[in-house]
Amino acid sequence: MEKEIKPKNGYVFLALVLVLIVLTVASIASTKNPGFLVLILPILLLLKGFFTVSPNSSKVMVLFGEYKGTVKANGFFWLNPFFNDERISLRARNFDSERVKVNDKLGNPILINVILVWKVENTFKAAFEVDNYTEFVRVQTDAAVRKLAGSYPYDNFENSDELTLRSGMDEVNEALEREITERLAIAGINVIEARIGYLAYAPEIASAMLKRQQAEAIVAARKKIVEGAVGMVEDALHKLSEDNIVEFDEDKKAQMVSNLMVVLCGDKEVIPVINTGSLNA
Repeated sequence: MEKEIKPKNGYVFLALVLVLIVLTVASIASTKNPGFLVLILPILLLLKGFFTVSPNSSKVMVLFGEYKGTVKANGFFWLNPFFNDERISLRARNFDSERVKVNDKLGNPILINVILVWKVENTFKAAFEVDNYTEFVRVQTDAAVRKLAGSYPYDNFENSDELTLRSGMDEVNEALEREITERLAIAGINVIEARIGYLAYAPEIASAMLKRQQAEAIVAARKKIVEGAVGMVEDALHKLSEDNIVEFDEDKKAQMVSNLMVVLCGDKEVIPVINTGSLNA
């Protein structure tokens, strides 16, 4: 598990190194004894122990293959010079995946990509649980997108209540974020946001699907127009009968209904014909 260690103040040890350098030079100069050159070895070891940590960064410390801890504090520090360190950024990162061609739940080929915002939360897992945590993020995100695309239809023309990739973006994005979070937990990755960035039918079926969508829209619009026209005709006949404006037999009533439906439902402008005779002519 991850543990945080507190390193030594680097400036204190830097002052110690400077003192040792001055003493070494002074001893050699005053005694002419080259034996004082052995002091160079501890000076070099002390110099190797210096390191810096920038804001939103960290250093994972390993001693002879054993994990000793992670330095997350910012500044200039000194630690055991035999430590091996690995820098791991704690900053948030964007990942814009490539557009991949996959089949949706209905088997239609679609193009989809995902935009992922993530950062390292557990440096121990990122450094030791996976081989390369950035590559792991890329591969697992791609796998999650493919699984998501196969779980929902791109669009469903027959069942408008079914959740689809196109209509249920909020729910789909939540499902995508959960899936990616589960996959990246092993690497100590915190998923800040995951959402679909691009979604479209594959080029080979895009034209046919566009025509289908247009046809569905036309049918839906026509249905609405007819429903409204029937109501208007019913209100007109009822008002004429209620106010005794004109009496209709069944044939005349059917003819009027037909004429009104043509006027109200037609997609072209109607040219009126004026009847100068009687209604029974």
